[in-house]
Amino acid sequence: MPYVIGDDCLSCGSCAAQCPAEAIDMGEVHYEIDPDKCLECGACAAQCPAEAITLE
Repeated sequence: MPYVIGDDCLSCGSCAAQCPAEAIDMGEVHYEIDPDKCLECGACAAQCPAEAITLE
């Protein structure tokens, strides 16, 4: 089950910097996780200051 980024995202980029799979990119509104690349490691969720990243 891949992680997803919710609307509480601050678009700070800290999650993308921590992603070992480079699965996180800026979307139209906020950062988004590519579910096909997500390793489900949780590194992004642990780094998110807004706690906007959760399991799908």
